Amino acid sequence: MCGRFAVTTDPALLAEKIKAIDETTSGKEPTRPNYNVAPTTTISTVVKRHTEPDDEATRRLRSMRWGLVPPWAKSTEEGAPETKGPLLINARSDKLTTSPVFRTSAKSKRCLVPMDGWYEWQGEKGAKTPFFMYAGDGEPLFMAGLWSTWRPKGAPKDSQPLLSCAIITTDAAGPLAGIHDRMPLTVSQRDWDRWLDPDAPIDEGVLRGHGDLDRIEIREVSRLVNSVRNNGPELIEPVEPQTEQGTLL
Repeated sequence: MCGRFAVTTDPALLAEKIKAIDETTSGKEPTRPNYNVAPTTTISTVVKRHTEPDDEATRRLRSMRWGLVPPWAKSTEEGAPETKGPLLINARSDKLTTSPVFRTSAKSKRCLVPMDGWYEWQGEKGAKTPFFMYAGDGEPLFMAGLWSTWRPKGAPKDSQPLLSCAIITTDAAGPLAGIHDRMPLTVSQRDWDRWLDPDAPIDEGVLRGHGDLDRIEIREVSRLVNSVRNNGPELIEPVEPQTEQGTLL
């Protein structure tokens, strides 16, 4: 699974780097690095959309809530989506086209979630050891995702919707399988546009692959990451391995 991750690249700089239109709501001020991104946080995602129905779809960087809200979700009296049930932060790759929650988004609302890396924990409850999975070349990883638009009941169709997303997970492979049985589905740069294309069906080859698996490295990190109140570069710094699993590094 993927329940916590780190992202340090400012959206404006990322948009320039990947040749995307920056539509994030970060404003003019640079966005601060987030070393402990948790569910319901607003994150930057990459989509590919049309400006006009017949023009060529282009890459856009958009802000979304991490935790997918289906279009049919009920709203509270305050006009917010109901939060009953589990947060839909992850979507299994083998259930995208069959799950009622994800299959509509899988058809034409696919995205990429850029990040420096993600955290997983190993061990018994109360004494779990955190690990950070990251790109050894120092460049961002791009995870496959799905997104959705939601408006409260009765809201005008032209009102600003809530954009939300989920990160797709797949079976862990290689050394990563020794940490957790699931991992985010990475998408290689050569496959970005195929994955994002809103006019094409979902690419089964990307779903069955492991994208940038060869770029990923693992290191044990501090248990400071256990608390979402902690947020600084020390969270991703390596620590002396406390378990045999550290020998994977």
